[in-house]
Amino acid sequence: MAMTITEKILAKAAGLDSVKPGQLIDANIDVVMCHDVTTPPAISMLQKKGIDKVFDPEKIIVTPDHFQPAKDIQSAELHKRLDKWAVKHEIKHYYKLGKAGVCHALLPEQGHIRPGEVIVGGDSHTCTYGAFGAFSTGVGSTDLAATIATGQLWFKVPPTIKIILNGKLAKGVYSKDVILDVIARIGTDGALYKAMEFTGSTLANLSMESRMTITNMVIEAGAKNGIIELDKVTKKYLKEHLAENKKDYTVFESDPDAVYESIEEFDCSKLEPIVALPHLPSGGVPIGQCEGIEMEQAYIGSCTNGRIEDLRIVAKILDGKQVAIRTIIVPVTPTVWKQSHDEGLFDTFYAAGCVISAPTCGACLGGFMGILAAGENCVSTTNRNFIGRMGHPESKVYLASPATAAASAIEGKLTDPRKYL
Repeated sequence: MAMTITEKILAKAAGLDSVKPGQLIDANIDVVMCHDVTTPPAISMLQKKGIDKVFDPEKIIVTPDHFQPAKDIQSAELHKRLDKWAVKHEIKHYYKLGKAGVCHALLPEQGHIRPGEVIVGGDSHTCTYGAFGAFSTGVGSTDLAATIATGQLWFKVPPTIKIILNGKLAKGVYSKDVILDVIARIGTDGALYKAMEFTGSTLANLSMESRMTITNMVIEAGAKNGIIELDKVTKKYLKEHLAENKKDYTVFESDPDAVYESIEEFDCSKLEPIVALPHLPSGGVPIGQCEGIEMEQAYIGSCTNGRIEDLRIVAKILDGKQVAIRTIIVPVTPTVWKQSHDEGLFDTFYAAGCVISAPTCGACLGGFMGILAAGENCVSTTNRNFIGRMGHPESKVYLASPATAAASAIEGKLTDPRKYL
C-alpha cells in the first residue's frame, strides 16, 4: 500500500505494516518535550491519579522557556515544580536556567531530533521538528501526562496536503515570507488536522534553520504536523549535532503513488517580502501593500526566527544604523547567545540602540520582555498575531521576517528590507 512519509512514520510507531488517513492508532513515542507552562499541570494530573513515574527519563527533554528567568511569583512556582519533578525522576536531559532556551530551537541544536521518529510536546509549535523528516506535533497537558507515564499516545492518522515550493528566492525574501504566503492562500483552517508535506526545488537552497521556520508555522494553518523529507542539508546538520550514539536513524520517503488530499504549488521566485496583518497569521500581503504603517516596537526572536542565521541577517541590516523605535532582540538559546556575542553581532545591536535579552519565549505569548500597551503596533518575527497576543487587546502585531523587522526598526514604520540589502 502506497503511503506518505507521515503515514509511514506512524505505521512504524504503531507496529503496523500500513495505515490510512482517519485510522486510529496507538503509537510509541520517541521524544517528549516538556516546558514550564504545560508540564506542571500534567505533573499535577499524574499526582492526582497516584502515578509517580516517567516512562523513560532519557526520552523526556525538559527546559523552562516561556517565563525564564521567572518574571513573577507564579512563574517562579512553575519553575520550582518543574525542577523538583525533573530532579526526582532523574531526567537526563534537563536544561536548567543558564542552559535553558526556547524549546523548539534547543532540542534540534542539542541533538535530540532524528528523522523517522515520533515526537510530542506540550506546545503547539512542536511541529517545528518535522523539518527533520520526523512526525512531530503539539499536545495538551492531559495527553502530555499520559505520554510521560506510558510512552504511548493515540492519534488519528492525518490526510496529507502536498505543498510544492519551486524557484529560487529573490534577494530580501526568506522562508518566513514563504510560509506566510502559504498560510495566506490556504487559510488558518485550511489544513485542519492534516499533514503538510513540503517539497520542491526551493527547499534545496534553504538551511535547516530556514526549514524549521516553515514547519514551525504549519499549526497556524491548523495542521497536525509539517514534514520535509531528508536530504543532504538535513544530513549535514545531523552529522554536526547528533551525539555519536544517536547517529543512526530511519529515513522515510513518500511513495511516488502516495495519495494526497490535495496538492498546492507555489512559484517562490516571484515572491516579495510578506507581512501578515493583524489579527491572523493568514493575513499575509506583499510589503508594498502595507509599507509605511507606523510601529512602536520591533521584536526579533521566538521559536520561529531567533536563530543565528536570523540574527546575522538583522546585524547586516542594522550595521552602522540607528533604530527609531524600541527594538528587542532575543537569541533563542545560550549557544546562539554566545555565538552572536563572539561574532560581534551584539556590538552591532548595541550600537544601533537595541535591547538584547536572555533566551526566552517572553513577549511572543504576552509574557514579558516586550509587552505592548494599548494602541501600539509591533512588527514581530513571531508566529501569531492574535488579538492581545503580545499585550493589550488594543495593540496590533504584524508578522514579518527578521529582515523586514530590522528595516522597519530603522525607519519606525513597515519598510521593504530590500532597500537595505
